[in-house]
Amino acid sequence: MREAYHVELEQLADNLADMSVQVANAMELATKALLNADLSLAEQVIGADAKIDDARAECEEQAYALLALQAPVATDLRTVLAVIHAAESLERMGDLALHVAKAARRRHPDSALPDPVRPLFSEMGEAVVRLALRVQEVIKSRDVEAARSLEADDDRIDEIHRHLFSVIMAKDWEFGVPAAVDVTLLGRFYERYADHAVSVAKRMVFVVTGRMPGYGSDDDI
Repeated sequence: MREAYHVELEQLADNLADMSVQVANAMELATKALLNADLSLAEQVIGADAKIDDARAECEEQAYALLALQAPVATDLRTVLAVIHAAESLERMGDLALHVAKAARRRHPDSALPDPVRPLFSEMGEAVVRLALRVQEVIKSRDVEAARSLEADDDRIDEIHRHLFSVIMAKDWEFGVPAAVDVTLLGRFYERYADHAVSVAKRMVFVVTGRMPGYGSDDDI
C-alpha cells in the first residue's frame, strides 16, 4: 500500500515536470510567432492552451486525492502542497505564452515588434524557455543549488525588461503609441513568465529544506 502511495507521489512530480515542458514549448512557439509574424504558429499555441489547463487540473486532482486518502506528513506533505502551488504558476506561464501568441495574431500580417526591439525579445524568449526547461530538471532532481541558479537568467530578463522602457521613451522612437503599448505589454508577459518559473523553483527548495526562500533567509534563491 505504501509502495503504491510513493509511486503516486512520483507520478505527481512527473506530471508537474511535464507541465514545465509544455509551457516551455508554448513560449518557444509563441516567440517564433511573434518574431516572424507567423499566424500558423500563433494559432497552434492558442489551440494548445486548453491542454495546459487540463494538466493543472489533473495535478491538483491527484494532489487533493493524496491529501484526503494518505494524509502525508513531512517531506511528502511539502511535495503535495508544492505541486498545488507550482501547478498554478505553470498554468499562468502557459497563459502568458497564450497572450504573446494572441498579440502576434492580432497584428498579423504585420509584426507586433518594431525592428529596434526584436533582438531584445529574441533574447528574452530564449532565456525564459531555458528557465522553464531548467525548472523541469529541478522538479525531477530536487537539486537546491540548481534551483537557486535560475536567478541569473531571471535577473537578465528583468534587465532587458527595464531597458525596453528606455527604448520606447527615447526621442528617436518613431513607431507611435500603439507599438509602444504592444512592446510594454509583451515585455511584461516575458518578465512575469520568468517570475513564475522562479516561483516554481522556490517551491522545490521548500520541498527539500522545509523553508520557503525569498523572505530574507539564508535560503534565498
